[in-house]
Amino acid sequence: MLDYIVVGFGLSGMSFVEELENNNKTYRVYEDFSQKSSRVAGGLYNPVILKRFTLAWEASEQIKEAIPFYKSIEAKLNKKLVSELPVLRRFNAAEEQNKWIEAGDKPLLGEFLCPELIRNENEHLDIPFHYGKVKHTGKIDIKTMLSSYAAYLEEKNAFYNQPFEYEDVVVKEGFIEYRGVPCRHIVFAEGFGLKKNPFFNHLPLYGNKGEYIIIRSLELKLKEAVKSSIFIIPLGDDLYKVGATYNNEDKSAEITTTAREELEKKLQKFLKVNYEVIGQVSGIRPTVRDRRPLVGTHPHNPSFHILNGLGSRGILIAPSVAKQLYAHIELGVSLSKEIDSNRFDTL
Repeated sequence: MLDYIVVGFGLSGMSFVEELENNNKTYRVYEDFSQKSSRVAGGLYNPVILKRFTLAWEASEQIKEAIPFYKSIEAKLNKKLVSELPVLRRFNAAEEQNKWIEAGDKPLLGEFLCPELIRNENEHLDIPFHYGKVKHTGKIDIKTMLSSYAAYLEEKNAFYNQPFEYEDVVVKEGFIEYRGVPCRHIVFAEGFGLKKNPFFNHLPLYGNKGEYIIIRSLELKLKEAVKSSIFIIPLGDDLYKVGATYNNEDKSAEITTTAREELEKKLQKFLKVNYEVIGQVSGIRPTVRDRRPLVGTHPHNPSFHILNGLGSRGILIAPSVAKQLYAHIELGVSLSKEIDSNRFDTL
């Protein structure tokens, strides 16, 4: 009998699989690559909400767990995945600079907001005031991490590149069976694919479509991620990821001309150099109305579990909530009411 089946292999699914690996559990992973939000994400880890100069939910605790977690994955896969990358917030007015300095005096935020304002030295950017610099930031190569980890699982015959068929799940006494294979637990980590899941699609998961464009600029030579109304994120080799959009209406997987035009319009307000758009990507972020993850066990079937709703900050959140779900299932540790999926259950 298998210990676990994990459905979905984005950041949440991979984080849970790593818990299983560390605890010598047997498992299979099913992934059909229909959901792309993890793979197309910008990859930045940043504990601060730069629109309001506030600390993201539990970011101080999450970052202490997340970065060592990803570095352990880096060592395990023997791939360069984690890199420090300064994040600079472009100010639009002197008032914003003052608010930044005031925010840095608040408890917890002072750990992450650099008090010294930074003068722009890149002539190709229009920065009328100064920058604020966020400390303890960087970038994860999510695409390489997920593809390399999937290859590692394939070598172990634990990765199934195919859709998971819900109708083939047979509930038994104390376990389930999937296509003839008995298993103690199923963890659904499908992102927006949850909408098709008959066991959990009653939960209020709302898709938020995000699109990025990839540009090439030989002259820009930017070594930091710059946040204005959008991010410019250096990728190396004169390539930059620019975005992202936020669209609550469009739930399609396709890239759109509207999003590209929106991003270019915002980019051209402060980028004063030639560039070429060489690519565009899109994904549906799995978001919840109260902006907290969906983590827990089905109210009527103790073999079914969910790990979802990480929104736009999955890099920092995933390792922590995966560990909490594992402790909940295996050790009976109660989940906090903030993340427990049963906070919405009406079944």
